[in-house]
Amino acid sequence: MIYQAFQDLKLSALGFGTMRLPVIHGNDSDIDEAKTAKLVAYAMEHGVNYYDTAWGYHAGNSEIVIGKILKQYPRDSFYLASKFPGYDLSNMDKVTEIFEKQLEKCQVEYFDFYLVHNVCELNIDQYLDSTYGIYDYLTAQKKNGRIKHLGFSVHGSYDVTKRFLEVYGKDMEFCQIQLNYLDWTFQDAKAKVELLKGWNIPIWVMEPLRGGKLASLSENDTAKLKALRPEETIPAWAFRFLQSIPEVVVTLSGMSDFTQVQENIKTFETDQPLNQTEWDALMRIADDMQGKTSLPCTGCRYCTSHCPMELDIPRLIELYNEHVFTGGGFLAPMALSALPEEKQPKSCIGCRSCEAVCPQQILISEMMTDFAEKMNG
Repeated sequence: MIYQAFQDLKLSALGFGTMRLPVIHGNDSDIDEAKTAKLVAYAMEHGVNYYDTAWGYHAGNSEIVIGKILKQYPRDSFYLASKFPGYDLSNMDKVTEIFEKQLEKCQVEYFDFYLVHNVCELNIDQYLDSTYGIYDYLTAQKKNGRIKHLGFSVHGSYDVTKRFLEVYGKDMEFCQIQLNYLDWTFQDAKAKVELLKGWNIPIWVMEPLRGGKLASLSENDTAKLKALRPEETIPAWAFRFLQSIPEVVVTLSGMSDFTQVQENIKTFETDQPLNQTEWDALMRIADDMQGKTSLPCTGCRYCTSHCPMELDIPRLIELYNEHVFTGGGFLAPMALSALPEEKQPKSCIGCRSCEAVCPQQILISEMMTDFAEKMNG
């Protein structure tokens, strides 16, 4: 197992994510404890020492199960991370209650790592509102030793990330972002990496395989990569991409079966960053994957100056592309929920003024109609 230095610690480069544990009869809330225990045992035996859970994973049962399993191991043999669930605004005034319950569920006296969870358009204003006491409480827990290292995770845009850092960045020791070779440009993860680098904040990675989309590729793309590294598996390419980014410390993988655990651990036995030819090959594959479903907006903003409803059309196209590529998901609905009603796709009046000046000739009005329908189920 490769280990990465973080302050005075040595963390396994591969972290065990517990959002996709094996379940019984497809019921996400019913975790198969016996299978999970075997996965953790194999991971522990092979050097994985970082385990990541959260309040909402598996309908609240991830913390319980992983806490029960890790209780069988010496406390100094693993690092446990959990998070404050700000994705639900009703939790904002419950930080004390939730944190105490999390310690109880995980059967620990402290968290090695704790995150302000899922900073995004939906909750950034609440996270920055000191009246909720979230920052004061969590920093107090760090001072009294019940949080060893405090950080945050972000699903929001670059601007949301920047706003959070400008207020709390001086106290954030690490940041967890969605990072993979598709989102390097698709979600502009590259810009977030540079932003965090400027703050000297190391990066934890979530969704390295983009929810499984990068675990297998087309025959043509697979052949291209096999020509460069014949022995490398397709999922391993996504991990090698991350090994090529110096700011990355821990890569989390939500492993749900024994084969995934074995293969991921095998990959992380060696550090094999990409050379420039290999990097460029992955970027071309990512561009092709995006191009098959994405509207080619360049962000020139000619459209916004001609929209009588003053909609942020490039941003809405960005969210639409994400939603269509993913086949749904929570990112677009979450971001849209933070917008006023009059700034959402359904507010488009179909006048086509924007289309008249669009250099890419995007049928924006049709996109808006389709987006609104998708958001309405």
